[in-house]
Amino acid sequence: MVIRRSTPSDFKPYKRHPVTDAFDAIVIGSGIGGLATAALLARYGGRKVLVLERHYTPGGFTHVFRRPGYEWDVGVHYIGNVRPGSVLRAVFDVIGDGGIEWADMGEVYDRIVIGADSYDFPKGRERFRAAMKAYFPGEEAAIDAYLAALREALSGLGSFMAGKALPGAIGALAGPLLGRRTLAWAKRTTREVLEGLTRNQRLIAVLAGQFGDYGLPPAASSFLAHAMVASHYLDGAWYPVGGSGVFVDAIVPVIQAAGGRLLINAEVAGIAVEDDRVVGVRMALDGATIRAPVVVSDAGIVNTFGRLLPQDLARRHGLPQALATVRPSIAHLCLYVGFRESAQALRLPKHNIWVYPHEDHERSFAALDRDPDAALPMAFISFPSAKDPDFERRHPGRATVDVVAFAPYAWFERWQDTHWKDRGEEYEAFKETLAQRMLETLFEQLPQLRGKVDCHELSTPLTTRHFCNYGQGEIYGIDHSPQRFRQRFLRPATPIRGLYLTGQDIVSCGVGGAMMGGVLTASAILRRNLLSAIRQSAPRRTGGESEAGATLSAEGRARA
Repeated sequence: MVIRRSTPSDFKPYKRHPVTDAFDAIVIGSGIGGLATAALLARYGGRKVLVLERHYTPGGFTHVFRRPGYEWDVGVHYIGNVRPGSVLRAVFDVIGDGGIEWADMGEVYDRIVIGADSYDFPKGRERFRAAMKAYFPGEEAAIDAYLAALREALSGLGSFMAGKALPGAIGALAGPLLGRRTLAWAKRTTREVLEGLTRNQRLIAVLAGQFGDYGLPPAASSFLAHAMVASHYLDGAWYPVGGSGVFVDAIVPVIQAAGGRLLINAEVAGIAVEDDRVVGVRMALDGATIRAPVVVSDAGIVNTFGRLLPQDLARRHGLPQALATVRPSIAHLCLYVGFRESAQALRLPKHNIWVYPHEDHERSFAALDRDPDAALPMAFISFPSAKDPDFERRHPGRATVDVVAFAPYAWFERWQDTHWKDRGEEYEAFKETLAQRMLETLFEQLPQLRGKVDCHELSTPLTTRHFCNYGQGEIYGIDHSPQRFRQRFLRPATPIRGLYLTGQDIVSCGVGGAMMGGVLTASAILRRNLLSAIRQSAPRRTGGESEAGATLSAEGRARA
């Protein structure tokens, strides 16, 4: 394949570029799971894949949000385990043809703030171990046991994932056996495991301090979800050089090189099925049916089974009953803040800051459900312009900050039938009240920013509902509770021949989790262990690693 960088002109709207040629597969949605599936089918199967994106920009939660003079990554705040030689790095290198560079975020990747106290998470398992023991003298045995539990919980993850990719009856029989070691940990809550190691509630609150990465407080989350996230960052964190827009730029040409296409403004109204077999998709704009023998949905399992499939067919296969066993994940707010000074001038850190009012995470969540004026149970602060060594070149003298908080969808439900950018004065006033509270949290952590905000804009669960088509504005698809991991139907293959699922509902949330969902889905379609092939064929970069302040490749410098 001859691969080049994609540009915005490569992303054509469906209305002006109707589909007339034949495709081997159609992918609904261009999140990282859908893009990974399409790229792997193209690279290892020679498949001609059509990717359909309902939004006006591709990438799902990896897309870039822009305003004059500024840009923000809407869902990529840091990624772990992409050091050279890692499996995740190999997958990125293959689906992006080696075109994604990474900036190391430095010695500390997360800071947990509880009340007036703060706790840094340093890069490296042993440095993390030493830091926690210094913060919590007398808890050495519990900290050692915690790190051992993380390792043990993930020791069977490869088999658990392989069981999901096995076809038909083989998967039904062998999958549970392959995954039994991992499921033993998945069925326990994070709090259950941690309270089995220590009675120190502050230590528990700190160790669980990244729970916003999977969306449930310790008493509700599966320990497997916690272990995947915590272990993911133990060796440090990285950020894509050039921002998360580089994912689409690098991956789409791999799809195109096999004859594939990506269309935007291309909403799918339904999946076309004949004789219990997928034959294509029906488009919302004009009702046209685009035919293909394989359809892959990156639209989420609830959308796929509950809205896109003919409902008589879904009922015949028991899919509504299956959906009743899972719940949507939490909804969120994201405040995008811009400053007319550089990250360096503002002394912005690279590490993220997690802010909690106190150590009882469950109590904070319960209070929020009852009272919108209660203290935010969590605020996550990220500094994309400080993490990206190319940001200053693209936006000289500017800086950006993201502040993320959870918020119940019920707060916004009364406006759900209004239109984007036209939801009324009351909605805008409520948004501004929330934005000011989130700004105050930011200023408490970085007082040098007070009085220097040039612009700010808040997205709400209705924004997520509008752009990502999640019915309750959920950020992580279905929630990461123990109940979720018990469900055998959360796998790439569905009961309908030719229909597959991909993305974060298959394995776990986050960029890495959704992308690995794409690996499993492509493996299931091609009936081949792609992880083995990926390790062997990942492009080898000749240049040095892009760490903080490292030089950029010619492609990276050319990207505006």
